[in-house]
Amino acid sequence: EVWTNADTPGQAATAVKLGAQGIGLCRTEHMFFEGDRIHYVRRMILSESKEDREKALAHLFPMQKEDFVGIFKAMNGRPVTVRLLDPPLHEFLPSREALRPEIFAHKVKAVADELRVSPEEIEDRIEGLHENNPMLGHRGCRLGVTYPEIYEMQIRAFLEAACEVAREGLPVRPEVMIPIVATAEEMRIFEGMTRRIAKEVFKKTGVKVAYLGGTMIELPRACMAAGSIAKHAEFFSFGT
Repeated sequence: EVWTNADTPGQAATAVKLGAQGIGLCRTEHMFFEGDRIHYVRRMILSESKEDREKALAHLFPMQKEDFVGIFKAMNGRPVTVRLLDPPLHEFLPSREALRPEIFAHKVKAVADELRVSPEEIEDRIEGLHENNPMLGHRGCRLGVTYPEIYEMQIRAFLEAACEVAREGLPVRPEVMIPIVATAEEMRIFEGMTRRIAKEVFKKTGVKVAYLGGTMIELPRACMAAGSIAKHAEFFSFGT
């Protein structure tokens, strides 16, 4: 089969018209850049406590769920593989390396004004999130280990959307993808999280849908450990 990348209901509908037989990769971080959403992502990044992060995530939850409902309806029973938040958090803030100093300062001030904090606080957080190796650092599933409330919100939004669409009589095939997995232990953690939240969602909605939980194999270490990772995964995707 030929599947597509699609991050919005509109992209999903276009892909179906062009013959796609499923969504192999829905990049949820792309949903966070739409409209007012990045404001709440930045609020989450600046939060000093789990409680404050959850307040920001509560604003993002209905937005993500609405997107997922639209994608499921557009796909009409075709599989939808959603990858949980992948990039490191610094990508949601201005980049000192990518911008000229004057433009960086302007963007930092704009974000500070938006969040009603000082430019120094924004710069401090950017410095604190800086990584020497952003590809293998604090991102993907490792970010989910540190801040599990982010992935919990996304899984809940995805599965609630699936149940809502199924209740309307439309077929759904949800698949949850954990990004940047390197070890079996990481996969075990999020397999458990997905199963727990699925049970909670099915009980809350009174609807039960079949779903898969898996990962994208995209690190050399994950290839070497694939046999042990597979004990906690129902599918592998491969990222180059």
